[in-house]
Amino acid sequence: MTLLNDYLSPEPEPEGWKGTFAEYFPKVLENPRLARGAHALLHDAILAAGVSEPSAGEAPDGTAPPRRYRMFEREIFGLDDVLDQIVRVIEAGARGLDIRRRILLLVGPPGSAKSTIVTLLKRRLEAYTRTPEGAVYAIAGCPLHEDPLHLLNPTARERLRRETGIVVEGDLCPVCQHRLANEWEGDVARVPVERIVFSEQARVGIATFAPSDPNVQDVSDLVGSMDLVKLQEFGVESHPLAWRFDGALDVANRGIFEGIELLKSKSELLFTLLTVAQERQIKTGRFALVYADMVLLAHTNEAEFQRFVAERRNEALQSRTYVIRVPYNLRWSDEVRIYEKLLAESSVRGHVAPWTLKAAAAWALLSRYEKNEKYPPALKLKLYDGQFEGEYRPAHAQEAREQSPRDGMRGVSPRQVINALAQALVAAKVPCIHPVDALKALRESLAHHAGAETKEESEALVAALAEVRKEYDDWAVKTVSRAFIAAFDDAAQDILKKYLDMAEASLRNDRIRDPVTGEWVEPDEKFMRSLEDLIGVSAAARKSFREELMVRVAGSLRRGETFRYDSHPKLKQAIEARLFADLQGTIRTTVSSKIPDEDQRARLREVKERLIAREGFCEHCAEAILQYVGYLLERR
Repeated sequence: MTLLNDYLSPEPEPEGWKGTFAEYFPKVLENPRLARGAHALLHDAILAAGVSEPSAGEAPDGTAPPRRYRMFEREIFGLDDVLDQIVRVIEAGARGLDIRRRILLLVGPPGSAKSTIVTLLKRRLEAYTRTPEGAVYAIAGCPLHEDPLHLLNPTARERLRRETGIVVEGDLCPVCQHRLANEWEGDVARVPVERIVFSEQARVGIATFAPSDPNVQDVSDLVGSMDLVKLQEFGVESHPLAWRFDGALDVANRGIFEGIELLKSKSELLFTLLTVAQERQIKTGRFALVYADMVLLAHTNEAEFQRFVAERRNEALQSRTYVIRVPYNLRWSDEVRIYEKLLAESSVRGHVAPWTLKAAAAWALLSRYEKNEKYPPALKLKLYDGQFEGEYRPAHAQEAREQSPRDGMRGVSPRQVINALAQALVAAKVPCIHPVDALKALRESLAHHAGAETKEESEALVAALAEVRKEYDDWAVKTVSRAFIAAFDDAAQDILKKYLDMAEASLRNDRIRDPVTGEWVEPDEKFMRSLEDLIGVSAAARKSFREELMVRVAGSLRRGETFRYDSHPKLKQAIEARLFADLQGTIRTTVSSKIPDEDQRARLREVKERLIAREGFCEHCAEAILQYVGYLLERR
C-alpha cells in the first residue's frame, strides 16, 4: 500500500490565495503583470521555458536563422521558422496590437504537427499558471474566471492607467453583475478573489472545440445553454443564473481556445467565432455581449482551407484570420530525429541499423519537394540539410526555397513512414531492420497511401525509392570499405601528410626529401593530381586549391588544433576515394566468395567486429550489409 501511495501521490499544488478585492488590488499595484491579458500571459509562458536568440550568420539553407524555443525542442523538428512566426504573432498580441483580434489559423497537410504545436502551447500555459510568475487571479465563483479588475468603474480605470500604465478592458459578465448587486450590495471591496490554475481537464482557461454531426452540434457548444431547472426557479430566460456559461468560449476566457479542423464547422458556429475575434465579445442567449479575452488558435488541412477561401460569404471571417502555413519538415537530419522520437514513444522494440531511418527520411522528403529543373528533389535533399558540394552554397538553398514555395505542403507524412517501419520491425524474424527492409516496407505501404491518387504520383514515389537506393548503395560500399582498412585513420592521415608536404613544396618551388632514400626530389605532381582529379580540381585551379588548403592548415595550427584528413570536406572525399579504389579488389573477393578460405573468414570476422564497434551495427545487420555489398560488387 505504501508503494502504491508513492505512485499515486498528488502533484504539489501552487500556493493558493483567497481574499477580497480590497486585499487583491494592492497586489496589482505591486505587480502590474497580474493585469496582463491572455496573449501576454501565453507569451511570458513561452519565454519562461527558455529561448535561444539567433546567432549571427545564416541557417544551413541560407535563410536568416529563427529564434528557437526550448518548449518545442524535444517535440518538433525542422519547423523552427514556423514556430518563430507563431510566437511572434502571439508577441504582437501581447503588445496590444490588433493581431490579437485574429484567429491564428494553422494550415498544412495531415501529420505536419499542427495539433502538436497547439497542444504544447496549452500544456505550457497550464504549467506556467502553477508557478509564482504565472499566477492568475479571478473573481471567485465566476464561470468565466473573470479578471477582478473588471470591478473598477471608468473613473478608477482612468486613474489606474495614468498612474500605473495598466489598461483595463472589458466589463463584468452577467453572473458577476448580478452577484455584485445582490450578494455584495454593490460593494466591490467585498467581492471574493482567488488564485486559479489553468487546466483543460478541469475546464479552466483552456478549451478545445471539435466539429461533430452538424445535425446535433449547435452554438451552445461554444456559448453555453439554458439551465431548465434554474429557469423554473427564476422564471425568465434573461436571468443570468438561469444560463449555464459552460461553452468552450466561456471556459477558454483568459487562456487558449483551440479549434480542431475548425473550417469543417457550421457557418453559424464560425460566425460566433467571428464576433469573438473581431469584437472580443461572446453573444450569449438573451444577454448583452459578454467580454472575452483569449488566444484563438485553430488548425485545418489545406483542402478545407481552399474551400473556405473560395466561399464569398466567408470574406468577413477570412479578414479575421491570420494564416500560418505549417508544412512537413524539409530537412533530412530533422526528419530522422522525428522518426527516432516516434519510435521511442512506441511500444515496438528492436534494433534499427545505421542509415535505416536516413533512408526512410530521404524517401519521405523526396515526395515533399516540388519538381524544379534547376533544383531537382535529389539536390534539394542535400541543399536543405546544409550539405553543400561542388559549386553549391547556402544561397542556392535559399533560391531553391523561393522557387518552390509549396515544398512540404504535400507528400508522405511521418505517420505513414513510422507505421511502415513499425510493421517491418514487428514482422522481422530477428528484432532488427536495415535499410533494404525499410525501403521494402515503404514500397508495400504505397498500397495504403491515400496521397498517391494518380498514376503519376505513384510512379514518382516508386522512383524516389530507387533514388534513395542509389544513395544507400554508395554509403554501404564506403562503410564496408572503411571497415576493411584495419587502421583507416592512420592510412588516411599518411596520405594527407604526403599530400600536404608535396603541396607546400610545390607552392615554394622547392624540393622534398624522399622518406625512403633520404634524397631531395621534386614534389610528385602525378600523386597530387591523382587526388585532385577525384574531386574535380582542374589543372588550372590546382594552385589556388593548394593555397586555400595551406591557409586552413595554418589556421588550425594557430588555434592549437590538429589538421586531420577529414578537416577539409573535399580532401576527405579524395582520400577516401583513393583508399577505397585500392581496396576494391580485396573487398570484392572477400565478401563475394561463396566458400571463403580461412584468411577470408578471419578478415570477415574482423570487418564485422569493426562494423559493430565503430558504426553501430548489430550481429544481424552487420552480416546483412556484408552480403548486400558483396551482391553490389558482383554486379559492377
